[in-house]
Amino acid sequence: MEFQMKQASGSPSSSSSVDPNANSNPNDQDPMHSWWESISKARSRIHVLSNILPSPSLSLSLSSLADSDRPARSLLQSPDAYDALSSSLSCPRSGSGSDPLCQWLYETFQSSDPDLRLVVLSFVPLLSGIYLSRIATADSHATSLAGFEAVLLAFYASELKARAGKPVSISIPDLSQPSLYHTPRSKPTSVAPARQSVGLVSPPLEPQIEVKSTKRACIVGVALDCYYKQISQMPSWSKLDLCQFAAAWAGQNCPCKAEFDVNENAEIDGFSEVRVLDEGDEIERCVEEVGKLGIVENCSNSGFKGVRIPLPWELLQPTLRIIGHCLLASLNSQDVKDAASVAVRCLYARASHDLVPQAILATRSLIQLDKRAREAAKAAAAANAASNSNTPSKAKKPEVLLVSK
Repeated sequence: MEFQMKQASGSPSSSSSVDPNANSNPNDQDPMHSWWESISKARSRIHVLSNILPSPSLSLSLSSLADSDRPARSLLQSPDAYDALSSSLSCPRSGSGSDPLCQWLYETFQSSDPDLRLVVLSFVPLLSGIYLSRIATADSHATSLAGFEAVLLAFYASELKARAGKPVSISIPDLSQPSLYHTPRSKPTSVAPARQSVGLVSPPLEPQIEVKSTKRACIVGVALDCYYKQISQMPSWSKLDLCQFAAAWAGQNCPCKAEFDVNENAEIDGFSEVRVLDEGDEIERCVEEVGKLGIVENCSNSGFKGVRIPLPWELLQPTLRIIGHCLLASLNSQDVKDAASVAVRCLYARASHDLVPQAILATRSLIQLDKRAREAAKAAAAANAASNSNTPSKAKKPEVLLVSK
């Protein structure tokens, strides 16, 4: 690794040597100065990026982004810049310790500017997908992936500092009560109070200075957790990358991925239609059934989108959280929802083959929610069309032609 990695937590000696009253610079309290300093840092990082990606058209585009009022936010929302960085990261020789783009991502994430950190977080799906796919291929040892690992460790160190050594847990309400907000006015003294159940989402994180094979899934999963925390601010093309990589990671194109998409109302003479088909016809039928739901795989991007990889729960759990947002968030585009719908069905097929109970339960629930949302949207569209057709149109007034004699 040719660029030095920063530690997640400071040492007691370094923190004790700093005088809290030593910071007497009035500029630190000036919001205008802080705003201008943030703008300057963002423009500096964009200019460095334009030097790393020496393309005339891209340099001109990056220069216009740097001159905007919010350069970091403009960079985050630029599809051209994302495509250029994605092409560079997808190159076969990318990801090494000397990769300048990985160094740029690492150093930019260390910035205190939240918008610059969002720019780096938007590449978490692409970094994770390329890194895990290369690890799973036969040529994984042909090139070093130390650059990718350094960026992933930066995400991990940030989350390690944020959690402060504590586990991530959730409180499970007492389901014996009539509602989640119900509290009995008088509690019998003879009955012991019910204990509140606590579910463990993630155990405490341990400091990591390198990516070991036994900790790889955990480190990438933590990076996806960081991405999920800011997913409402992530662009749609970043979410599409995650969904497409998740479908490729599952690697299951068997007919069972369309198990919930079969039309249950189709009957012949009072009996459900049962046909024995060969494997090719079965796959073709399932593709048609998925198409009936309006789920179309976006194949316009023919770039590298991953391979089948091991999916332990510590990696699959944050992936399903992100896919759940892509499926159900109302502000997502239809392309994102369709890609997430395909991904969750592939993951369900993979979980069914691997016999992972929690993954089967989670993916089945997401598929059912997706089906209900699509059926509700279709019903609303049909009702709207029917109401428009039944609305009488206003009669036009007869035109009077004046003929001059």
